[in-house]
Amino acid sequence: MSTDAIVILRDDHKQIRKVFKDFQSTEDTATARKGNLVDTMIELLTQHTYIENEVMYPRVRELLPDLEDDVLESYEEHHVADVLVMELAGMKPTDERFTAKTMVLIENVTHHMDEEEQEWFPQVREGLGRKALQEIGQELIEAKKKAPSRPSEPSALKKTIDAVIG
Repeated sequence: MSTDAIVILRDDHKQIRKVFKDFQSTEDTATARKGNLVDTMIELLTQHTYIENEVMYPRVRELLPDLEDDVLESYEEHHVADVLVMELAGMKPTDERFTAKTMVLIENVTHHMDEEEQEWFPQVREGLGRKALQEIGQELIEAKKKAPSRPSEPSALKKTIDAVIG
């Protein structure tokens, strides 16, 4: 397993995209399967946003201040995804807006991942270099061990974001 932070985050993105694709190809009547896939999405997204919010974004903000606006935008994109995840966590797959809400989540997160991979990651790689990315990758691995698998209450999430972006 690589300890390069960007490789770790890309691997997460790959797993997330796979679950998104599986959800999108599932029959509308397969509500139990859709529910299971959304549970997997919730877990993957909760863990991924946690390690980015707790490790990657603060470290990039500290080491590459020119990327601060991008980091702040990413925090906000995570906030939108977190709200959708929290709402989905409280829904049943048979709820009228379950599929629609999931599709909005997929669209938003896919846009965010595409932006990170195509624009942000190359800037971070160029700005930080291999050694720093490996050090941050080790921090990501450690953070993932204690990352929650379900969303926390909105106020706790907001406090975490406010503490990080100050």
